[in-house]
Amino acid sequence: MIDRRLRHHLTTWLGQWPAGQPLQVVGSTRREEPGWDGQLHPAIGVGSPEHSVLSVAPQWTTAVRELAALGCVRLMADLAATVGFPERDTYQAVFRWTIRPAELPDIGVWLPAEHPTVPPWLRVFGGEVLVVSDPDTGAYLAGLGVKRHDPHGHELSVGTAPAARGKGLARRLVAQAARRVLDDGAVPTYLHSTANAASARVAEAAGLPDRGWISFGVAEPSR
Repeated sequence: MIDRRLRHHLTTWLGQWPAGQPLQVVGSTRREEPGWDGQLHPAIGVGSPEHSVLSVAPQWTTAVRELAALGCVRLMADLAATVGFPERDTYQAVFRWTIRPAELPDIGVWLPAEHPTVPPWLRVFGGEVLVVSDPDTGAYLAGLGVKRHDPHGHELSVGTAPAARGKGLARRLVAQAARRVLDDGAVPTYLHSTANAASARVAEAAGLPDRGWISFGVAEPSR
């Protein structure tokens, strides 16, 4: 049984949850609308250990269902071209979520994304971002942005300056942001590649366990 906020998020974001079969391709007009970054996200999938939902624009539903019937390897190889974005890559990531973040002390300060001390990579998130600065020099050390997919689900994205790594800043930022997302009535989610051991450690320490869930689909446009 999953948390109601996660269920509402997946239903809103994908167009359906749960799936009625191991891999269910659903047509959703959400894939025709700009996402958190103002860009189109033409194919987004989430899978639990029991089943998966792959959300595409309604016009591509039949073609993607036919592609999925050929197997996962073929699906991931040809998905981007099938939904009209042959220039993009596909991705598969670990999908994490929590309703009980770790009780780590707050460390960051929420700032407007356009604040002059916010680095360029964080500004694209808009709204407020979470930043840690050196108390002596004011230099940026680490930061976290929020992908506000819908009112029910907010994805956390964290980064640490190379010189500040290994100090536990990222895990504290993720836990702090997760608490705020929950206070706002949404569920915090966190994605990372299966090969990113450092990101996996951050998530585990922040209270976002690996439940065997994945996210997959067409990757976001390069910046």
